[in-house]
Amino acid sequence: MVGLDTSFEGAFRVMGNPEGRWEVQVTTSTGFGYPVRVGRGILDQLGPLLQELSPAQAYALIADGRVFDLYGDRISDLCSGLSQPLTVHTFPPGEASKNRREWAELTDALLSEGLGRDGCVIALGGGVAGDLAGFVAATYMRGISLVQLPTSLVAMVDASVGGKTGVDAPLGKNLVGAFHPPRFVLADTELSATLPRRERSQGLAEAVKHGAILDAEYFEWIDAHIESLLDGDPDDTATLVARSVQLKARVVSEDEREGGLRQILNFGHTLGHALEAESDFLIPHGSAVALGMVLEARLGEQFGVTLPGVADRLAGTLTKLELPTSLPDSTDPEDLMRFVSRDKKARRGVSRYVLLSGLGEVDPGDRWSRELDSSKVREFLIEQSSKSV
Repeated sequence: MVGLDTSFEGAFRVMGNPEGRWEVQVTTSTGFGYPVRVGRGILDQLGPLLQELSPAQAYALIADGRVFDLYGDRISDLCSGLSQPLTVHTFPPGEASKNRREWAELTDALLSEGLGRDGCVIALGGGVAGDLAGFVAATYMRGISLVQLPTSLVAMVDASVGGKTGVDAPLGKNLVGAFHPPRFVLADTELSATLPRRERSQGLAEAVKHGAILDAEYFEWIDAHIESLLDGDPDDTATLVARSVQLKARVVSEDEREGGLRQILNFGHTLGHALEAESDFLIPHGSAVALGMVLEARLGEQFGVTLPGVADRLAGTLTKLELPTSLPDSTDPEDLMRFVSRDKKARRGVSRYVLLSGLGEVDPGDRWSRELDSSKVREFLIEQSSKSV
């Protein structure tokens, strides 16, 4: 792929580390960067890592209530050896909590307890927790330390890496936010064992995206291991998370603030985010991205950018992952286009799309994305909507 070296030296490859543990380094604009540790049973490293990589006068754990019920006591025990205090703050689970009201309540709670600029926020949970707690850390006293402890597959393979934080607004998803890299990410893939099959499926959508844009071999590996991944096989899950993290880390290290190359990670997200918002977030993120990828691949084929057959290949794998590949009957194409027009990736009021040239390769376009005629996109969505009836 142009602009990105995806031939990785050393022992790490898709079937790489026999111990099932990896560390991937992400470079940031500050030049310091941060490590992402991936593997089975590595949560016990939390205490020493906090002392080494994110020392603080106090720690504030932010988690959704359901995740805290599962892992809160263990996190507290792991932090009990620290001389610094740990406070706990929870919020209701689900995308509906990723809003400015919840951000304000959490921020006020930290202010009330006297957390200073030398404090650290620990984000525990899935993508919602990482985005929300990360945005609290990014804006609290103009920014304090952040540690990401992802527990869902979607957070491990995607949301916890790259430094994006934010909340949703009534007009769309992730419209308020900031870039705020963590001090480290600790992804213990054993935590994903508690996920129901449907939640694993949601996370696998983002992994499929990484293969679709960067690594056709990885895409085929996912397709060949679908059942074990849906069943939560710990070894295959660790391999999946590590490879996705490595691919994403290489991209965000080259383009931390999405000025060019990082836009390729938005494949499927222009229409995917619009689908989430149009459904009032009843369509979960992974399902929306899966459908967005298929639709945007079909758009690419229609505009003569994407090789014929790529969309069907994507749809075949995503169907086996029990993810949607056609518009729901309730979708209103006009409403969908209104949300597309408000997408944060738009420039000069015109929406932009990441299009594949083939499986595993993104068309360079104009700085890795393209403007498409909105009237033709509308016609396309109307046509796709009629097929779902």
